[in-house]
Amino acid sequence: MKLVIAGASGFIGSMLVQRLWQRGDSLVLLSRKSRSPAAAINTDWLVWQPGESGGWEESIDEADGIVNLAGEGIAEKRWTERQKEMIRSSRIDSTRALVHAIAKAKAKPKFLINASAVGYYGARGDETLTEESAPGKDYLARVCVAWEEEARKAQDHGVRVALVRTGIVLAKGKGALAKMVTPFKFFVGGPLGSGKQWMPWIHIEDEIGLILFLIENANAQGSFNATAPNPVTMEEFCRVLGRVLNRPSWASVPASALTLLLGEMADMVLAGQKALPNAAQKLSYKFKQPTLTEALESLGL
Repeated sequence: MKLVIAGASGFIGSMLVQRLWQRGDSLVLLSRKSRSPAAAINTDWLVWQPGESGGWEESIDEADGIVNLAGEGIAEKRWTERQKEMIRSSRIDSTRALVHAIAKAKAKPKFLINASAVGYYGARGDETLTEESAPGKDYLARVCVAWEEEARKAQDHGVRVALVRTGIVLAKGKGALAKMVTPFKFFVGGPLGSGKQWMPWIHIEDEIGLILFLIENANAQGSFNATAPNPVTMEEFCRVLGRVLNRPSWASVPASALTLLLGEMADMVLAGQKALPNAAQKLSYKFKQPTLTEALESLGL
């Protein structure tokens, strides 16, 4: 396939690109950064600024499909009002720009696989959440709702749209797991907050695997929770992580301390979601790493 990947230099994007390149796809990579030294040599790397017209728009014409993973990192910086607007606008503007390019294309892509997040559901306690559940009303939920609304506009142009509501992606040395492993290695690991909040996790192999599945499956449209079928609480996650690392899980961090340290961003850690991947399983996607212990052991932490 000829595929356009937006957000190609990010954590998930860079790993997806390597997998697509290995299987022989022709790739056009859109990134706000200059070409990465690790980028595959037979890919077209285009620097783009969503909202600004440029040569990148021509790449949409005659592409088989688009995968949009673009957006400011949610946990990169403290959530000032300026950073919150950056998180929101970087997602919505990039998606809007891609849909606008689709509208102008003479030969339109067959599909748009667009990132989203389980933050769509907001803080829901022990409620079991599927793709049919209503959205939440907090900041991240509102961002996700607006983000998905922009992506769905591609359907007006005959494009299949699949929305990937990603949970906490487990990968060695990357993302949230890298930050959690460090205190455990110094014997001060433990749950954050009460530990009773749910952690909608997914192994990186299944995050990539599900995106590939959605690319290939012409019946895959609508929302998909990119979460393992066996969610755990924060307390259980830390207990399993400690066991895998051969470290104790005892040094819990009070919610008040997290709020003092992180401000509003602490809500993202303290309010989990018990999100299940019903839509993917209905289409017969088979998880490579469905249980937490085996998933963490496979990473060689």
